[in-house]
Amino acid sequence: MLAEFDLIQRYFMPSQEASVSDGVALGCGDDATLLVPQAGQRLAVSVDTSVVDVHFPREAPAFAVGHRALAVALSDLAAMGATSRWCLMALSFDQRSFADDDATQTWLADYARGFHALSEQHATTLVGGDVTSGALAIGVTVMGEVPVGQALTRGGAQAGDLIAVTGALGGGAGGLALWKQGERDLMHPLLKRYLLPEPRLSAGIALRGLASAALDVSDGLLADLAHLRAASHVGAVIDIHALPLAEGLKNALGRKAALQSALCGGDDYELLVTLSSDNIAKAQQRLAPLGLTLTVIGRCQEALGISATDQTDISGYAGWQHFSGEAP
Repeated sequence: MLAEFDLIQRYFMPSQEASVSDGVALGCGDDATLLVPQAGQRLAVSVDTSVVDVHFPREAPAFAVGHRALAVALSDLAAMGATSRWCLMALSFDQRSFADDDATQTWLADYARGFHALSEQHATTLVGGDVTSGALAIGVTVMGEVPVGQALTRGGAQAGDLIAVTGALGGGAGGLALWKQGERDLMHPLLKRYLLPEPRLSAGIALRGLASAALDVSDGLLADLAHLRAASHVGAVIDIHALPLAEGLKNALGRKAALQSALCGGDDYELLVTLSSDNIAKAQQRLAPLGLTLTVIGRCQEALGISATDQTDISGYAGWQHFSGEAP
């Protein structure tokens, strides 16, 4: 079996030392990393934990596990309108759960390939972390920069603002449902949304100065909208029929289950934003070159609480809650 530092050296040390030009004065290999944020920027930091059989299936391909662990963390930076710069990764796994050393090394190589591919895509330098023995779990801390005064937060929505989402909803929950039914093709559009989500970093940057509030849809539209409403002290009315559903969702699950997936399924990692009516067209124009839609699904109001425009009773819908939710 590989020793801890041999494992780190083989799979997680960068091929070339990160330089000061990458904002790294001292990278992997010491007790701590030394970073150099740019002048005029605020440092945005977030941490996310992915646990086997809670956030991803035990049998999920290692490449997808690595990709997903970083993607869900980067999604928090996207919601802040931040540019990703660095990350830390803590991996806990049990070598004894593999058939032999070859199987262990194959899994680690595929996991590292998925993690590094996404980090390179978003210019995010792995600057340290930890590897330990235990049940499979990954903790990822991401760090990014956002210009002073331009960070998107949950607390800026005003009564009268429009509520909108990027992309489509329900794909994450739809992919999980198909996985449970035996689907294993990662190129299936729903399974891809679940196991290989794409953090909307470019969209968050594009929405700086236009969105009054923002967060990512990780626990489900209604649950995350509740967080935004609480932070901004507003209510909301949503148009159920305006929800953009993920490709193939209705065909795979039926209309009722598709709607439930969009409202409370979670794992979509789209951006939920509020904007004034004056800014919606400009925001849509900025997202168009990214291949992303921005769909208006409702409006903020002074009266607290949430309702639907057609009087649909949505009180029984709830998003993901840790310690009470269903595991994959």
